Amino acid sequence: MQCPFCHEADTRVVDSRPAEANAAIRRRRECSSCGRRFTTYERVAPMVMVRKRSGRLEAFTADKLRRGVEAALADRPVPRGWVDDLVAAVEEDALAAAGPVSSEEIGRRVLEALRSLDEVAYLRFASVYEEFQGVEDFQRAVQEMDVSVAPEPDRR
Repeated sequence: MQCPFCHEADTRVVDSRPAEANAAIRRRRECSSCGRRFTTYERVAPMVMVRKRSGRLEAFTADKLRRGVEAALADRPVPRGWVDDLVAAVEEDALAAAGPVSSEEIGRRVLEALRSLDEVAYLRFASVYEEFQGVEDFQRAVQEMDVSVAPEPDRR
């Protein structure tokens, strides 16, 4: 652990005890170079793995998801904090999963949220997520949106 005062790498633990209702360990450390003491906390950081379409596993990265959603929402009217709430919800769902979560599940979750918020952002994200190849793919997506939100016929 590096000393925050002199940046020396050689520090020693003076005291350890449970903290945050046993969710963390509080450690008092002393720098062997400058002699100053500081406190560190150790917490378990569960890692969520994402199974990509290729079958490869990679660690879930909230910032990567945020960048993708923000790109889809560029220049769109979005309520403040909406992106943060979505990223947090997706991450929470992924943490609750028993094992690796598929990139398709994450993409579907984001698409559902975007669809109810902004149609343009939905199409932007879908074009990347579903790997649109041409105008026909956009037309199909727009038709699917129209079908899913079409009003029911009046049956009087």
